[in-house]
Amino acid sequence: MTATDLTVDATGVTATRRRRAFVLLGGVQATLIFTLAAIGVPLPEIGRELGLERADLILLSAAYGLTFAGLLLFGGRLADRYGGRRVLAAGLLLFATASAAAPFSPTFEALLAARFAQGAGAALVAPAAMAVLRAVFPSPAAYGHAMATWGGLSVLGATAGNLLSGPLAEALSWRWTFAPPFVVAVVALGLTPWLLPDTAPNRGRTLDLPGALLATSGLTLGSYALVVTDARPWSSAGVLVPLVAGAALLGAFLLAERRIRDPLLPPRFLLDRRRALALATIALSACGTAITFVLLSLHFQQERGWSPSQTSAAFVPFAVALIASGRAAGPLIGRYGPRAVTAAGLGTGAAGLVLLGLTGLDAAIPYAYGPLPGLVLLPAGVAASFAGAAVLATDGVPREQTGLAGGLLNTAMEFGPTVLFAALLTLGGDASSLAATGAALAVAALAHHRG
Repeated sequence: MTATDLTVDATGVTATRRRRAFVLLGGVQATLIFTLAAIGVPLPEIGRELGLERADLILLSAAYGLTFAGLLLFGGRLADRYGGRRVLAAGLLLFATASAAAPFSPTFEALLAARFAQGAGAALVAPAAMAVLRAVFPSPAAYGHAMATWGGLSVLGATAGNLLSGPLAEALSWRWTFAPPFVVAVVALGLTPWLLPDTAPNRGRTLDLPGALLATSGLTLGSYALVVTDARPWSSAGVLVPLVAGAALLGAFLLAERRIRDPLLPPRFLLDRRRALALATIALSACGTAITFVLLSLHFQQERGWSPSQTSAAFVPFAVALIASGRAAGPLIGRYGPRAVTAAGLGTGAAGLVLLGLTGLDAAIPYAYGPLPGLVLLPAGVAASFAGAAVLATDGVPREQTGLAGGLLNTAMEFGPTVLFAALLTLGGDASSLAATGAALAVAALAHHRG
């Protein structure tokens, strides 16, 4: 143990304990996104075993994200109201229970319910983890450095989900893809009282239950409507009814928030231009990553005839570039600032998506010359943009609103891709989607540069 390990901050916490707490919280955050992505590669096997139609598979894939995105704002308010560590423990318990039930599901309905419950647990865990992180790193400089690393953890989790789910499903069964989330949740639940500081509840804050109900219902219905556009036409009642209802509920939510004393989402919270751009960056970057995983996974298996394990292996360079860029992002942010790093990351990610759109989905072009260059540039840019945007999104946020900031950050990560993904699928769900996302990232980079 070094002298640095023995240094303490104003709260009396050693550097070693802070690092261990960050590893625990970061592992949990990455696992939440791992769980979102891990079911993607083995979906065809799940469909064959349970006799599911395409629409059922789409709903099963989206179920976790629906409750995750829909409940995040309320989860953030709960963390701010009752204390991050308490809400984190409650969320981990629900998440672990659902992860244990999912692999034993005998029917589609049981598996769907488990995925919904997993998402509800994740919606409590994600903002609570950020609230606890603020307590672990109380100084603004240390917290900003931690957020620079935190920003890339979600993309790392999604990448791990794609890398591990294929081999697990092929060697054992798709049911084993639920084992890592269960193990991480149980371990984290056991270590939480020992490693994580308690966070004082804010008894003066109300929960704004009407606002939570409106926001959750609106986001969930809107997300559902956009997800099913892949299986149903936009003009069908199955799309229009939940879409209109969701939009109406979100409109009612925004009106209601302007009239109460302690709103779930204070309107002025989003008026900060840097924060708004940061949330847009997170949504766009997450969309680029999500659509790349989906389109390339299908391309590798359907067009090139690769197995699930080969498909997962094809994303190894993606993971390597992501980790390398994530490690470099923190020092670069310290030297050049989060805005410059975010803009550079968006530009690099846009170049990667354009390359993938031009050559990545052409089966006649070898992997090394087709998908590979884009699979290196995209994660390098996304890791940098996520790191910079996470710092910008949480910079200057009062301690008592850390859970709210965490809820918004994760909502952008979950709901943003749902909206953009549906729009891009309307364009054709092919190379044009990748090119369009790349263009959107390039525009966002320009906006950050000018801002």
